[in-house]
This record gives sequence, C-alpha cells and structure tokens, in this order.
Amino acid sequence: MSSTHQAAVGHDAPTKNADLLSWVTRCARMTQPDRIVWCDGSEAEKKRLTEQAVKEGILIPLNQEKRPGCYLHRSNPNDVARVEHLTFICTPNKTDAGPTNNWMDPEQAYTKLGLLFDGSMKGRTLYVVPYAMGPLGGPSTKIGVELTDSIYVVLNMRIMTRMGKPALDMLGDSEDFNRGLHSTGDVNPDRRYICHFPQDNTIWSFGSGYGGNVLLGKKCLALRIGSYLGREEGWLAEHMLILGVTDPKGQTTYVAAAFPSACGKTNFAMMIPPKSYQGWKVETVGDDIAWMRVGPDGRLYAINPEAGYFGVVPGTNTKTNPNAMATIAKDTLFTNVAMTADGDVWWEGKDGEVPEELVDWQGRPWKKGCPEKAAHPNSRFTAPMTNNPALSPKANDPQGVPISAIIFGGRRSNTVPLVLQAFNWTHGVFLGATMGSETTAAATGKVGVVRRDPMAMLPFCGYHMGDYLQHWLDMQKSITHLPKIFQVNWFRQDKNGKYLWPGYGENMRVLEWIVNRVHGRVPTQETLLGWVPRQGDIPIQGLDLPPEAIAEATSIKADEWKSELKSQEVFFEQLGTKAPEALMLQRKLLISRLGS
Repeated sequence: MSSTHQAAVGHDAPTKNADLLSWVTRCARMTQPDRIVWCDGSEAEKKRLTEQAVKEGILIPLNQEKRPGCYLHRSNPNDVARVEHLTFICTPNKTDAGPTNNWMDPEQAYTKLGLLFDGSMKGRTLYVVPYAMGPLGGPSTKIGVELTDSIYVVLNMRIMTRMGKPALDMLGDSEDFNRGLHSTGDVNPDRRYICHFPQDNTIWSFGSGYGGNVLLGKKCLALRIGSYLGREEGWLAEHMLILGVTDPKGQTTYVAAAFPSACGKTNFAMMIPPKSYQGWKVETVGDDIAWMRVGPDGRLYAINPEAGYFGVVPGTNTKTNPNAMATIAKDTLFTNVAMTADGDVWWEGKDGEVPEELVDWQGRPWKKGCPEKAAHPNSRFTAPMTNNPALSPKANDPQGVPISAIIFGGRRSNTVPLVLQAFNWTHGVFLGATMGSETTAAATGKVGVVRRDPMAMLPFCGYHMGDYLQHWLDMQKSITHLPKIFQVNWFRQDKNGKYLWPGYGENMRVLEWIVNRVHGRVPTQETLLGWVPRQGDIPIQGLDLPPEAIAEATSIKADEWKSELKSQEVFFEQLGTKAPEALMLQRKLLISRLGS
C-alpha cells in the first residue's frame, strides 16, 4: 500500500476510531485504489463531486432553469434492477438463511468476492462514506460506513442518508457499525454478487452500479441486515411506508403500510386527499422503510431510517402523485429516464403530449410511436425528503411516531377485496404472510406473475422466513396497544381488464374507513375473510363509479379463494417445520369457513 493510502487511512483521517481505521486499511490493501477520500457530507463536497461526475460523463446536467440542481445518469443496460438471483445471505448454517433466500457459506463468499475485489480499484478512488440510518442521535438509529469506487453511489447516499461528519461523530469510538464494501468492477453480470453477512454486520456488493444493489444503506442494511438485527434486538425492520393522516378535528393517526416495489407505496405515502375531503391532511413520514420498536407506553413506534426517496418514475404525474412531481422539481438525480431536446426529463405516463423526438434511456435517438420504451420501466428518481411539500413534521423525530394501523397490500387483478380488517393480530399476521402480488419491473424476471410476498419482504428478509413470521407473532407479547391490521387491493379488475377502483388520491376514501375503524367510529360487517365495510361506508360521491363496480371491488368469491388457498399451500410447504403453528391454524380455520 502506497504512502498515499497510509496518509489517507491513518493520521489524516477525520476519525480516531481504531476499528474503522483498521477495516478501511484492510479493504484498501485488497482493492488497491489510487487514492482514498473520506466524505464529509458538505455542500462544497457535493459541488466538487458533481462537477467531477459531469466531467467524467457519469452525470448529464439537465436544463437548470427547468430543473435546478438536477442531473441524469444512464446505467449499463445489463444493470437496471435489483438482482435477486445474485443476492445472497451468508450464514454458517444454511437453514438460518431459509428456503426463500439464496445462501452462500460465509468463508466461501469472502474468498470468492475477495478475488473479485483484489485490485478492483486500481486507477480509481475509494470513497469512505459514513452514514446514519435514522435521525441523528435517535435510539433506533444505526451507523454504517460504505466504501465505494462510485461517485454515483456517493451522491445518492448523500441524498438517501444522513451522510458524512455527523454520522462519524455519532459513531465516535464504537465498533458497532455496518461494514459495507462496494465496487462496480467491470459491471459484468457474470461477476455480480450482493452478499450479506448478518453475524458480521457486513455487506459486500460487487459488479453493479444500480441503486438497489449498491446503495448499501437501503435494502441491504435497512432491511436484510436490519431484519436480522430486529429479531436479535426485539424490533421490526419492514418494507413499509409511514404516513400521518389528520382529520378535520385535528387528530393525527399514524399508519404503516407494506406494498411490494412499484405497487404504489410512494403514491400512497404522498397522497393528496380529494377536494371533497376538506380539512383532511396526509403527511409523509417515510415512503419505503419503517423501523418499529415498542415504546415505554407499550405502543409500536416507527421511524423512517432514510433521508430521501428512491422512487420509480414511470407513471408519476400530477394526477397520480402531485407531491412527488413537486419533490423531483429540483436537486434530484434521475436514472435511466429519457431526455427532451431542451434538456428536461421524460418518461412514460408523464403529463402532457408525448414529444416527437427524445433521447432514450440508453442515449439513443427515439421518435414518437417507437415500440420501445423511451424511459426504462424501472427508471428512478433520487430526491431529498425535504423537497416533499407533504413531509411530516415528525419525519426527523428520533423517537418515531405511534403506529395505530398496519396495512398490507399487493397488486392483484382478482380475489383480494378492496379493503378488509383482520379479526386480531394473529389473523393480521396471516394476511401479511399470505400476501400475493403480481410481479413488476422493479425486479428482474417475468412481469405479471403472482408470487407470495409475505409483508412485501420476500426479497429483503435477512433470515429464515418462517422465523421472521414467528417474530411477528412474538411481538404481540411486548406490544400492549396493538395496531389494527388491514389488507387492501387497489388493482382489482373487471372481466374486461378495467380497474374497478380509481386509486391514487381516491384511496383516501378507504383510508378514512381504516382510520374510523382504528378509533371505533363505525360498525362493520363480518365475512369469511375478515371485517369489511358495510354498503355505503366507503363514500363514492363525486366518483364516476356505478354501485356495481364497488360491489365487485369488495366482493369475496369462494371459488377464487379456494384456488388462492392452494397457491398459499405451496408457500407454506416451502417453510417446512418452521411454518408457524399459529398461522397453520389460521389457514385451517379459513379452509373450514370456506368449506361451509
């Protein structure tokens, strides 16, 4: 290692933390960068790195009058989504990873990836990125340090986390931090691995530049490692939005909701109530991840560990999500969208006419009518949460917000009704455990196939899914004020494939019913599946909807549910002996109810 490395890692580093310095030194010896830069999170650093990224062609400046502070990044066409088949949980015992995760022996993984990392940063800069997941100083906050050779990662981590000196100061001399090592390598899918070592609180990611694989604070630490830490320490790390809904009397109810990627989480988290809902307000605490702990009063409190939004762009417009459109108007990094002739961005579903000519997400000329998408279906925006006009004043509260309702929802064209309430906590966990959703472009693979996605955590649970579901059941013992649990489905279709429910801001009508149920304001109707709204309890005034559409959207068809139960059986069989007994009993009860 050259003297440049020694100076950067040693006495010139902005920390005296011996464990951190030793680890950075070892990683630098392996990767052999030309130089090491410790990131401080300052505005001056952002300006310098952005200018460097533009100079190197990593970022393309957009029209600064139309989108001040905004830039476009184009990733390698082979590197545009999370790669679940190349994502591994590395535990000494394969059983601990479970049947729904890819497993690799830790020693084998360190050896295999060590060979890839060896010399991978020659000619490059190693950036040391200290970051906090959660409000600085909070009891739930975790510190991570990511070593990366990607300026794109540094600039995204700056938006998505509390990055730099404040995180380093919070860490102090502690050895309790997540160790993340990332190199883009040669972006070859044959040499691409995202490996998690839960017992070591370590993540190694090689060969990708895509956010979900390389922003190691996000899915990797906040969910895969986070879920493991949550079980060990008695809390929940969940793939959930957090919102606060305030009624006309000023009472705010906090809700956490789990939806698989690209199923409308961000839209729901940033929802603007319809005009008929005068006096109602929805505010965003978080749009993707919730860390939930039991507070001193026995209630479940949630924080959003992130500081920004990494959202799917296609379909975002002033109708579907006006707050998101305001959020991405400035200081935003766009990835794999199209660009207009005047330097603005464009994607399928954006407001206005389709431009006659564009430069597509791969940098190729594109003409209106071209069968190929101009923006990639999984193109993204990275924007600071402070840009959100609906940001909750509690978004940075280190204690979090008290959760009164938990909602599970997937993308289902049939079977699942618009909304129902679980009979109790165990039944609610069963609803979450058996959640199915039709796949989207957020992950590689076929689109439109129904797969089980328990609590929307299938790709993100860092240990055995059966143990994870049991952990949910066990949490009931320590929560004295249990949130009520609901299931929703905005995506049900009629026989012609038309959506039965308008969705987007109109979901406020369903949210109102959920809030009313939380506070015991409205009676309900019991069905085989759970409690559902009575006729007329979901207001449809002002909607161009025939009553039969609502009846169809909320209907429960026994024949569809018998097929659903068969599909669920395959999932539970996967879990083997670790399928929780309480959930098996819920399943038997449902079968008996449907049978009668």
